[in-house]
Amino acid sequence: MTTPDIAARPALGACAVLMVGALGLTACGGDSDGKSEGKDPATSSAAEIVFSAKNGSAGASINKTGVKVSDGTLTGVKMTVAGTGQDVPGSMAAGGGSWKPREQLERGTKYEIDATAKDSDGKSVTARSVFTTVSKANSFVGTYTPDDGATVGVGMPVSFSFDKAISDKKAVQSHITVSSSGGQQVVGHWFGAQRLDFRPQEYWKAGSKVTMKIDLDGVEGANGLTGVQEKTVSFTVGRSQVSTVDADTQTMKVVRDGTTVKTVPISTGSPEFTTYNGQMVISEKYKKIRMDSRTVALANAYDIPDVPDAMRLTRSGTFIHGNYWYNQGNPPFGRTGTSHGCVGLRDVKGGQADTPAKWFYDNSLIGDVVIVKNSPDKTVAPDNGLNGWNMSWSEWVAGSATGTS
Repeated sequence: MTTPDIAARPALGACAVLMVGALGLTACGGDSDGKSEGKDPATSSAAEIVFSAKNGSAGASINKTGVKVSDGTLTGVKMTVAGTGQDVPGSMAAGGGSWKPREQLERGTKYEIDATAKDSDGKSVTARSVFTTVSKANSFVGTYTPDDGATVGVGMPVSFSFDKAISDKKAVQSHITVSSSGGQQVVGHWFGAQRLDFRPQEYWKAGSKVTMKIDLDGVEGANGLTGVQEKTVSFTVGRSQVSTVDADTQTMKVVRDGTTVKTVPISTGSPEFTTYNGQMVISEKYKKIRMDSRTVALANAYDIPDVPDAMRLTRSGTFIHGNYWYNQGNPPFGRTGTSHGCVGLRDVKGGQADTPAKWFYDNSLIGDVVIVKNSPDKTVAPDNGLNGWNMSWSEWVAGSATGTS
C-alpha cells in the first residue's frame, strides 16, 4: 500500500494517500500583491509573474504550487521554507515559462517564493509570494491499495481508507475513477464514512491493467475538510488463481487459469474455533510472523514467534499459513481441523523445506482468492479484510455514492 503524502504512511498491509486545497492563480507583477499600476510604461517590464498561491494566503495546495510568466521569461525562482530558509528544489520548464517544486509540499507549512522575469526588451520584473499550505486539521488523506506498479491476483479490490470521516461521499467518489483495460465496469462501495472500495462484478480479467485516477486536490469531503492529492496509479492483474478450502474433506484445491494444479491437505479451525466461510482475498504476505492469541482476544491460547509462510485473509486475524508445531505422530492435515480459525498447511520451522505451505506461499500473489466452504461458521463480513466479493452485485452497487457510472 502506498501513500503519496510525504507526511503519512498506510495501514492495511499493502496501501496510498489523498489530499487538497488549491487556490486560483493570482498575478504578481512588480510587488507582493501583483499590481503594477502607477509605473512608467517606458521603464517597467511587460512580463507579468503569476503565482498559484496568492501572497498572504492560507490553505494553499501542496500539489499545484508554482510560478508562471506571461509576456516574458522567468530568469530565476527561489523557494524556501519560511523561518528556516530551507531551499525547496524546483524545475524550470523549457523556455522559462513556468517553474514548480520537484516534490510535493508539506501540509501546514509556510513558504516564500521570489521570482524574477524579463520581457522581450530585456526589462526585468520581480515578485514575491508568502503563503501557507493547507493544514493537516483541514485536509484528509486516503491510504490506498494496491501500490502503483504492483502485479496482483484477480480478487484484489482497490481500497481507500481515509483518515477522517467523509460526509460528501459523492464528491469524493466522483473524483476517483477506476478503469480496466479488460473493459469491465468498476463500481465503488462505501463501508462507513472512511473506507471506499472499488471492484467489478466478477473477478478482474487475468492480464488486464487497472488504472486509478485520483483527482482529490481541492475537493471538499466534509465541512472545512479538503483533499490534497492528484495522482494516477496503475497495477497489473496476473494469472487467475482461486483456491477452494473444503472443511469437510480438509483439502484445498488450487485452480490456476481454469486448471487444477494441486490439491493440498490442510487443517482448518477446530470445532471450538471454526474458520469463516466465504471468499477471502490475500491482503498481506509474511515469510515469518509472530502470532499472539492476545491480539485476537483469545487470552493465552498461543504465542508463536515464527509462524512461516503466512498470508492474511481477514483483518480480524484469519491467515492461511504453515504449521510446524503439529503432532508429528498424528498429523491433522487432510484429516481434521485443529487451528484457532486459520487454515494450516504442513511446514517446517523456518519455512525453507519443500513443503505444501512453502509451495502455496511461493505460488500466491496478494489479491489471490481463497474460498472456504462447508465450515460450520458464518460467512466472513465483506469489510473484514478485502472481502467485498461476499456481497451480491446489487448490494455492492447500492453502497455507491455515484451509482454505476
